[in-house]
Amino acid sequence: MNARPKLVASSFLVLGLAVAASSCHRGEGAEVPSPAAQAQPPVNEVWLSDAQMREAKIQVEPIEDQDVDDVILTSGRVTFDDLLVTHVFSPVTGRITKIEASPGQRVKKGDALATIESPDVGIASSDLSKAQADLVAAEHDFKRIKALFAQNAASERDVEQSEDAYRKAQAELERARQKAWLLKGGADAVTQTFTLQAGIEGEVISRFVNPGMEVQGQYGGGTAVELFTIGELDRVWIMADVYELDFARVKVGTPVTVRAVAYPGREPFKGTVEWISGVLDKDTRTAKVRCSLENPGHLLRPEMFVTVTLRVDQKRELAFPRNALMRLGDVTVVFLETGKTADGRTKFQRVPFAADEGENGRWIPIAGSSVPQALTKGARVVTAGAVLLSSSG
Repeated sequence: MNARPKLVASSFLVLGLAVAASSCHRGEGAEVPSPAAQAQPPVNEVWLSDAQMREAKIQVEPIEDQDVDDVILTSGRVTFDDLLVTHVFSPVTGRITKIEASPGQRVKKGDALATIESPDVGIASSDLSKAQADLVAAEHDFKRIKALFAQNAASERDVEQSEDAYRKAQAELERARQKAWLLKGGADAVTQTFTLQAGIEGEVISRFVNPGMEVQGQYGGGTAVELFTIGELDRVWIMADVYELDFARVKVGTPVTVRAVAYPGREPFKGTVEWISGVLDKDTRTAKVRCSLENPGHLLRPEMFVTVTLRVDQKRELAFPRNALMRLGDVTVVFLETGKTADGRTKFQRVPFAADEGENGRWIPIAGSSVPQALTKGARVVTAGAVLLSSSG
């Protein structure tokens, strides 16, 4: 009968010792969590400690008035400024005997590029001498017939025929002179050689001939080929294609930025639209747009393909950076920094915002009655590190 009360008493004693031991252990090791530390953020908020923010590299920027513009993204091609390039052809048919200039070499106007041995030089000189002699003979005959006509010893028909022959001789001499003039400065009638000369000052961009090659002259009746290209690359043109849909939005003076795949980490080249084609291509339905760019270091080379961004419809209004926009499921949102919690964590609010993700441009304008009230001037929007916030929300 007395054993049961003793057993109960022993059980209470063991339980009391265990509770005391547990209390002592908790007091030595860990603190009891405070109610603030146990608080959880609302559904539309995320709270992060300073360490978490540093790890996620979160950055915020205030919403301010910005120079907002729409952009047209298109492809383009680098070309020479056509006033700073010349394509050199040979005026005579012959054989290349010597090359005077190499690619990459700078030449001045009139410098020798190549020497051509050509019978055209001798023929042009001979034609000029013959035309001069024929003119003298025709002139003498015309004067003689006129004198005979004055003495009634020649008919009027003889005078007219002699005058026609004289005028033909004059025309032939002029033709021979013009042909010789085209060759002057580079032709040597004695040796029948022609020196091909640079037409402008610049760099020899390319050369398409070698010693011993036969070349066709421009005035020989055949198809002449380009022998040298000389130009300046300090300034180049960009020819871009603008579709009919965007044609009316592009104006002369529109800012342009150009990026080349060859230089992915470089700042874009900048310029403005200088010319817009007055017609559209009937096949592609695009219009050509031209801008000129400074080309330091000759980084842009002719025929290089580039990406062209035309900034149109510029205006100043309240906006936030496009990289602040995040997609969560089927909606797009931005995160705003809204303050601190009692334990020092930073609060971020998720704010739905409908925007066209297909548009270009750095800024997303804030306008319209459907814009959330939280997106006001000065509100701090997350522009980097929002991936952690989206995964925690």
